[in-house]
Amino acid sequence: MLRLYDYWESGNCYKVRLLLSQLGVPFERVHLDILKGETRTPEFFAKNPNHRLPLVEWPDGRRLSESDAILWHLAEGTSFIPQDPWERAQILQWMFFEQYSHEPYIAVVRFWHFAGLVDQNRAILPEKMERGYHALSVMEDHLESNSCFVGGRYTIADIALYAYTHVADEGGFDLTKFSRVRDWLGRVRSQPGHVKITDQVGRLVSWP
Repeated sequence: MLRLYDYWESGNCYKVRLLLSQLGVPFERVHLDILKGETRTPEFFAKNPNHRLPLVEWPDGRRLSESDAILWHLAEGTSFIPQDPWERAQILQWMFFEQYSHEPYIAVVRFWHFAGLVDQNRAILPEKMERGYHALSVMEDHLESNSCFVGGRYTIADIALYAYTHVADEGGFDLTKFSRVRDWLGRVRSQPGHVKITDQVGRLVSWP
């Protein structure tokens, strides 16, 4: 059975749980607490020298890290990735946007709140907030004439962007002025097989 090394509160890990649930793929889940340094042990280093979650491991020993790479591999050949080359490129465009222009601000500020690190990062917080709001504005503008992010249908581009956008308020981002983003969040929540970031999915196993 596929095994997911996971941190429950991470949006990047949630992306993988959400797609696996929507694909109906059974999986085991190993919860590692990054705040306790559980990804920095020699045992985990042997599996992923970059110490990062999520990490997916197959029964044959293959491993894949980086959340969006995992999404792409798992979704290949399904309705979550179109066959049209232009639409596939657009999906990658939005996934790169999420990792470079969205996650470093919205996810990072949320983590600061979660880990009690806001005060020590107070000096750079305004810039992080400004850039996070810019990313939300880019999404809002795109959704003016699009129901989803690529091809008018739900894809892994939506999953990638949904993961941290739907919990942006936990980092102090106010979504009330982003009505189209909020409507889109509702459409994602209505998708078959949707699970919440707090839902206990996957068979929990201990490790090592």
